[in-house]
Amino acid sequence: MTNRVETLSIFVFACLILTGLQIAASAQGRGTGRGQGGPPAGGPGRGQPPMTGVDRGISTSSDMSNGRADVGRGRASDSSNGRSDMGLERARLQRENSHRADEELNDHPHMPARLQTTANSLRNGYQSALLTNPNLNFGQYVAATRLETNLRATNPNITRGAILAGLADGKSIGQTLQSLGLNEQQAKDAKRRAEREIKEAKRR
Repeated sequence: MTNRVETLSIFVFACLILTGLQIAASAQGRGTGRGQGGPPAGGPGRGQPPMTGVDRGISTSSDMSNGRADVGRGRASDSSNGRSDMGLERARLQRENSHRADEELNDHPHMPARLQTTANSLRNGYQSALLTNPNLNFGQYVAATRLETNLRATNPNITRGAILAGLADGKSIGQTLQSLGLNEQQAKDAKRRAEREIKEAKRR
C-alpha cells in the first residue's frame, strides 16, 4: 500500500513539472514572436513613416537653401563683375590718356609757356579731370584751358571747369560755349582762335 502511494505521488509530481515546463515554453514563444515581428529599434516603425523626420527635413532645407544661395551668389557675382569691369575700363582709359598727355608734353616742351601756363599745371589738371571724365582727351583739356584765358574777361561764366562739365555731359566745345552764353558764330570764332593758338604754341 505504501509503495503504491509513493508511486502515485511521484507520477503526480512529474505531471506537474511537465505542465509547468509547457506553460513556460508557450509563454516564451509568444514573447519571442512579438519581438521578431516588431519593428527594429530606432527604425521608421516608431511613429515615423519612411523618408520623414529629421533626415528628410535637413535634406529639404538644404536643397531650398542651396537654391537661394546659388541665385544670390550668381546675382552678387554678376553685379560685382559689372562694377569691376566698369572700374577697370575707366582706369585703363585714364592711364592711356594720361600717357598720351605726357608724350604730347614731351614732344612740345615749349607749348605750356606759350599758352601762359606750365607743363605740371596742364598735367596735374588733366589727370584730375580724367577722374570725372576718363574719355576726355588732352587736346580738349588744353582747348578748355585756352578758351578760359581768352573769354573769362568778357564772359566770367565761361571757365575751364564749365567747359569740361559740358564735355562730360556729351556736348561738343561749340555746344558748350553756346550753353554758356555765346551765340553760334561767337562760339565758332572762339574755338577757331583757341585751336590756332594751340597749333602755333606747338611749333618748335
